[in-house]
Amino acid sequence: MALPSIEDARKFSDEDLAAEILAVKRELFQLRLEQATRRLEKPHLFKHTKHRLSQLLTVERERQLNIALNIAPTTQDNSEQE
Repeated sequence: MALPSIEDARKFSDEDLAAEILAVKRELFQLRLEQATRRLEKPHLFKHTKHRLSQLLTVERERQLNIALNIAPTTQDNSEQE
């Protein structure tokens, strides 16, 4: 099973991205619960799930920074004109 591609995460809308992050966090919690109760049969899913979560959080942060950079220059332009 190959690790998921970040391009899949970039296709999500902001709302879908937030929902997917929440779902992956729940899945990771479930994996930890299964590991603690010794019912975990596929320990490699930890790696895949953490990788997916990091991709989703990276895309979310990229979007936040992009919004901040698009807003910041207009704010600075107004202060320079005064």
